Amino acid sequence: MENIYKFNTINEFNELNDHKTLHPLISVIDFSKAQPRPWKEQQSVKIHYGFYCIILKEVKCGDLKYGRNYYDYQEGTLTFVSPGQVIEIENMDPNYQPKGYGLAFDSELLHGTSLGKHIQDYNFFSYHSNEALHLSDKERSIVLDCLQKIQYELESTIDKHSKKLIVSNIEMLLNYCIRFYDRQFITRENVNRGILEKFEELLNGYFFSEKPQTTGLPSVAYCADKLNLSANYFGDIIKKETGKTAQEYIQNKIIDVAKNKIFEDERTINEIAFELGFKYPQHFRRFFKQKVGVTPNKYRSVN
Repeated sequence: MENIYKFNTINEFNELNDHKTLHPLISVIDFSKAQPRPWKEQQSVKIHYGFYCIILKEVKCGDLKYGRNYYDYQEGTLTFVSPGQVIEIENMDPNYQPKGYGLAFDSELLHGTSLGKHIQDYNFFSYHSNEALHLSDKERSIVLDCLQKIQYELESTIDKHSKKLIVSNIEMLLNYCIRFYDRQFITRENVNRGILEKFEELLNGYFFSEKPQTTGLPSVAYCADKLNLSANYFGDIIKKETGKTAQEYIQNKIIDVAKNKIFEDERTINEIAFELGFKYPQHFRRFFKQKVGVTPNKYRSVN
């Protein structure tokens, strides 16, 4: 039987961490105040979150896993969880004592706010493997400062400004995290370049196999999965490295392969379309003309 612990409300999460609920929709948590976890004797456990959660852990509890993939998880990393996500912890240390800080907030808190309208734009809530945010000491201080400002509002008398200030500080924290991720993309440039190279190899292998005829055109989600990355994290890396979206990169590869096939032999345009993975030849013709400016037949005759 699977060991699944569900936390649907902020109050339930506060009870787990021995925290008083100051607001039903948000909480800043000092994990060092929590008792040892009820699952500490188990080898693995799954935790279901019904709210957004940002966790700065300062001690390793075990191997964090989303789906089939493991988090690039170390002490001093920041992890992000969105409502409905499940984190699995394996190889847990039975002597683990929680330590670190967290921010948990319900999506209801964001209703009617500007953040509520674009919370989905913060892609890191959908990152899931090898993608944690590794903070410098200065960045950690900024994160803690944002949490302290939110905690100050929670401990103050509620007035008409409270919600706006709380949500504004959440948004400030998220915007800092975008900056920190941009820095991480740069400092881990060699890793990212390796991902780009693997992406190119993956596409080459795909188009020189039978997969296009059996599976169709490769999607961003397919490529990300093959590289053990979330689609959002993968897309952000490709955008940072090439200036193009992952979808644009795939489309450019399709055009390159198509041009070579048009040059190489006398196969019909219909045959080339099917070999590339297009279900209908007219879709290929339309796509090619949109990208190149002329139809495949015209391109062949001109060149």
